[in-house]
Amino acid sequence: MNMLDKTNETVSTLRTGGVVLIATDTVYGLAAMPTDGIAVEKIYTLKNRPKNQFLPIMVADMQDLERMGIDINPTARRLFASDLVPGAITFVLGFKNGLPKPTWLETREEIATRIPDNELLLAVLRQTGPLLVTSANLHGQPVTQAKVEDILAELNGVPDLIVEDGEGKEVPSTIINCRPNPPVIERNGTIPVEMINRLLTNDSKTDLTINNLQTHA
Repeated sequence: MNMLDKTNETVSTLRTGGVVLIATDTVYGLAAMPTDGIAVEKIYTLKNRPKNQFLPIMVADMQDLERMGIDINPTARRLFASDLVPGAITFVLGFKNGLPKPTWLETREEIATRIPDNELLLAVLRQTGPLLVTSANLHGQPVTQAKVEDILAELNGVPDLIVEDGEGKEVPSTIINCRPNPPVIERNGTIPVEMINRLLTNDSKTDLTINNLQTHA
């Protein structure tokens, strides 16, 4: 199946309420439309994830975030403009005051989001808009399995569509909370902290704080 066919099948499955197991530029992920409550519920079930932990969001570009009323502060903009994006860096961002939120974000004070460096996933995101995408593992597991067969053996159920693309990585994205100043690294991942620090040295003389609570993982 060529990439166009894969894209169309993935988009169709998502738009009809399915959950898709799909390769990203890091670990394999479980994806669903954020406006489909049944699909979102299925992700939580597949992962045995507590309902009080919101799911991360993937977007095709920064304009998707601006349309959702996300506050992209100067620190985040500097990183978005760097070679790290698209890529394995997840941003924790808040909302602009006074702007309406999409209904599916009304209960959130902040989001965790990134733009993946994966051609197929970006093609899907350009058609669907923002998606909820989270690592394809059981909640609490330290790593996501690299092989699809091992992922499926671990999950609590089966996704509606499996889009396989070789082995995934076992190291997730780096999470940076851009709301505080200086920003806080909430999870060490693919992007080294030192690389992020170098990009931000003109914005702050204070090194990044590292606090691996993984609240937004």
